[in-house]
Amino acid sequence: MWSGRFREPLNRKFELWQRSFPFDWRLIPQEIRASKAHAKMIAAAGILTETELAEILAGLDRIGADFAADTLDLASETPEDVHHFVELELTKHIGTLALKLHTGRSRNEQIATDLRLFVRDSIDQVLTDLAAWADALLDQAVKAGDAVMPGYTHLQRAEPVLLAHWLQAYVQMILRDASRFADARKRMNLCPLGSGAIAGATLALDRNIAAEALGFDAPTANSMDATSDRDFALEFSQCAAGLGLHLSRFAEEITLYATQEFGFIELPEAFSTGSSAMPQKKNPDLTELVRGKSGRLLGAATTFATIIKGLPLAYNKDMQETQEATFEVAATLSGMLPLMAPFTTALQFRLDRMETAASTGYLNAMAAATYLVHKGVPFRKAHEKIGNAVRYALDKGCELNELTLDELKQFGDEFGVDFHEAITLQATVDCHDVIGGTATAQVAASLALAREKIAALTPQQEQVHV
Repeated sequence: MWSGRFREPLNRKFELWQRSFPFDWRLIPQEIRASKAHAKMIAAAGILTETELAEILAGLDRIGADFAADTLDLASETPEDVHHFVELELTKHIGTLALKLHTGRSRNEQIATDLRLFVRDSIDQVLTDLAAWADALLDQAVKAGDAVMPGYTHLQRAEPVLLAHWLQAYVQMILRDASRFADARKRMNLCPLGSGAIAGATLALDRNIAAEALGFDAPTANSMDATSDRDFALEFSQCAAGLGLHLSRFAEEITLYATQEFGFIELPEAFSTGSSAMPQKKNPDLTELVRGKSGRLLGAATTFATIIKGLPLAYNKDMQETQEATFEVAATLSGMLPLMAPFTTALQFRLDRMETAASTGYLNAMAAATYLVHKGVPFRKAHEKIGNAVRYALDKGCELNELTLDELKQFGDEFGVDFHEAITLQATVDCHDVIGGTATAQVAASLALAREKIAALTPQQEQVHV
């Protein structure tokens, strides 16, 4: 594609080593879409006749159909990169007319466009998969009803919460993740075609034609930035790393709660494996792999930042290395996320174990202190009085609600006959009756609101005309 300037052939090992086609073949669908948009743009500039344009578009469609049917020869050593491959395939179909397609464009703008399209497609799939996972969490929350579990701080039992409240905590994380992906998508949705190699196309191209055809909001504003910008891929990896952290936290809790020590969850057999040595084992392979793969996402984000940080304007060959990291992020997410909804749906919660755990260990101490506050006791003093009562109950080997009124009155005359009713499991949950709290009514209201937000997650597809 560029050998006219050179007298000597490339070193064979170097030539093979520097090729990107072994990995950028994944961009064939995007390269075809971008090439069709470019063809329309140069046709409007008078470079192609209507007949030539139709022939090129038909040839590109044939390549796309062959790729979808998995009949393309991707093992060939001939192409240097995906752009070269599509050009060679197009030449097979329509002859030397295919060479006209490269008029007015550079590989620098081609790869910038292809990667944007790939990242945009990947984000759309991520948003769809996140919505499905969030719906599965909300379905489990509805199914859980008013079931209670212990909430933890410092991995120590703290206060009872509704199981539905715990499930919705992850829905909130998903909503934040989705907003970051959607925001990154909006920011990157500009079309580099027409930017040339660095300074812009040398033909009078209407760049809006390509932008509209590919569903971009507008053309990019600066050719040097457009051809060397990989911020969109960096943001994609950073959003993915943040999502990976949340996936890993969920996976860690499920792994813990499925142990015999907790016994809160029965793992679905369809997503678990056994042991080759110990017949009794059921291992949480899905959650362990999710926890591990979050590290790959973090690593990709670091790779991006390290590659980009020292590059002068404009395009540099180093940027080729960002492609594999982009594909790694997309592949990791496309492997994990579609499994999260069916896995979550298949989880079985042992509500009896959860309720027992939430009913013991003085998890109603905060509600007890709140009871005293309502009796006019300053919170610091109420905290101290309940702390003394807990220590007394510990020594006696019983729970707070098992202390008699006479025993309680040694810690303050404020304790009355209504105390025990105020620290039942239901009352302990419902005393958190604020927006975002675990009270039954609040959780029901937040669930309905979350449904509305999740319904808006799936992206509205742009009108694409290629």
